[in-house]
Amino acid sequence: MSHAKNKVNWCLNKAKKELREGKQHRGLVKVEVDLEKAREHLAKAEHNLKVTFYLQKGGFTDWCSSSLFYVIYHCFLAILVKYGYETRNQECTFALIASLIEDKKITLIQEDLEKVSMLNLKETQESPDTVVSIREDYQYSTKVSLENKEYQELLQLAKRILDKTKVALEM
Repeated sequence: MSHAKNKVNWCLNKAKKELREGKQHRGLVKVEVDLEKAREHLAKAEHNLKVTFYLQKGGFTDWCSSSLFYVIYHCFLAILVKYGYETRNQECTFALIASLIEDKKITLIQEDLEKVSMLNLKETQESPDTVVSIREDYQYSTKVSLENKEYQELLQLAKRILDKTKVALEM
């Protein structure tokens, strides 16, 4: 079984345990497919893309890393709800997206997912620049300006994932 599928199973079991204990889950739960909710997540992703352009135009490029992350994340949430899952954990979200890619249920490619988050990173490995690490760097550091090259790369990735999400929701 792949690392992604093992992680998905762990996330499902984690949520079941938390719900049994009367807690709010922080994993994955199987739910009814909700195409309306999927469309709402897609609309939120498009809204976040507009926010990105507004921030960039206003010179607040450090915040673009966060808004572009959430363009992508809401795309992933749209896909998950289309397949009948609720998530409350980013790693679980990324693992389920990886599993759907492995199963060829969505047209996203593994390389794009790895630009968002590295699932197979060992503790001894240095973390590559992913959308998650860039967002965290700008969110928690004193940096106030995202390099234009980095901005353009994140923007193109977010747009590509947004376009593929639209296709996935039509399938």
